[in-house]
Amino acid sequence: MATAFWDGEDKAGSAAPATSFWKAGHTPTLIAAFLYFDLAFMVWVLLGPLAPSIAETLALTPAEKGLMVATPTLAGALLRVVNGLLVDRIGPKLSGAISQVIVIAGLFTAWVMDVDSFAGTLALGVILGFAGASFAIALPLASRWYPPEHQGKAMGLAGMGNSGTVLASLFAPGLARLFGWNAVLGLACIPLSIVFITYMLMAKDAPNAPAPKKLVDYFQPLKQADAWWLMAFYAVTFGGFVGLAASLPIYFTDQFGLTPVVAGYCTAGCVFAGSLVRPMGGALADRIGGIRALMTVYVVAALALAGVAYAPTLAAALGLFVLAMLALGTGNGSVFQLVPQRFQAEIGVMTGLVGMAGGVGGFYLASSLGLAKQLTGSFAPGFLIFAVLAAAAFIGIALVKGRWRANWNTAARI
Repeated sequence: MATAFWDGEDKAGSAAPATSFWKAGHTPTLIAAFLYFDLAFMVWVLLGPLAPSIAETLALTPAEKGLMVATPTLAGALLRVVNGLLVDRIGPKLSGAISQVIVIAGLFTAWVMDVDSFAGTLALGVILGFAGASFAIALPLASRWYPPEHQGKAMGLAGMGNSGTVLASLFAPGLARLFGWNAVLGLACIPLSIVFITYMLMAKDAPNAPAPKKLVDYFQPLKQADAWWLMAFYAVTFGGFVGLAASLPIYFTDQFGLTPVVAGYCTAGCVFAGSLVRPMGGALADRIGGIRALMTVYVVAALALAGVAYAPTLAAALGLFVLAMLALGTGNGSVFQLVPQRFQAEIGVMTGLVGMAGGVGGFYLASSLGLAKQLTGSFAPGFLIFAVLAAAAFIGIALVKGRWRANWNTAARI
């Protein structure tokens, strides 16, 4: 049954209403999904905070640095589709267990073998893509326990695991300075192993999982325009978030001459802002509708990213990055308030497809910033192009909002 454990009563001793969020789902699974997602995201972007140290050791060009930090993002994007299929076939809990074992084994092997080439960093990036693909597992794991009116909050809280990027930015540069960047790969296995054990003890598959379909049926949503629109919208919100999370350590060190440790602190502050508001974005979308929330998000993100391109000082850049991350984090929660309203029966594969699109957006931003720096000597063109994409997303959702509100059969506000 879909009753949450650990639910208390209010101070007067009366039970919470049956429709309350904490009574509607399974709290231990929600916590397990968050922890899994959080640590997976930590290692997914690990090459970003380590990039200044790796680039110095291996003498990488700006374009190589951009490709290095973007590779886990692209690998994660592609693997999200695979994980979406696995979730619907074998369930999210087992799918998550397999993915975690692959990541832990890959990091341990990289630490033992000592990565010492650009090609080696790319190979490691592919392995880290399995961590990024956790998105297609953690969100269905939590979402399937909750009714439509609580989807935004459930997806937002589970998705708040993207705060793991903060942990990578805070600790990886300092550990690299003390022990060397390759040692950080081995040290990361410790918290990953702890979370794996916790996950296996707490997570539980929801009882209302859809029956497995034929392989070809998994891609039926792609025949519908709504799926492509949702993928495009997430490519901008999540793509912007993860692309910046991976690239900001390089930007701060190259643009303002900060040390890797200080650049990590600056990145952590920006990423924390975007992670913190993801569940708020889901709750906001539940209250005012995902469409209205997204339209605001895209305007703010476009203006902030355009401003970053011309920011003259570190303080100005930091302020604009925080604003952009707040908008993009809100947008991440808002998109995933909409997905289950339209594709409840295909939530597993749609989470994979939409997540894949977000990863592709992140790969584009991270790689284009490095390429722009190498070709023009400035990061500005990369930021400006992504600002244009945010403006285009605003126009896109303005075009479809009337049809969505008229045709979607859902009790939730969109």
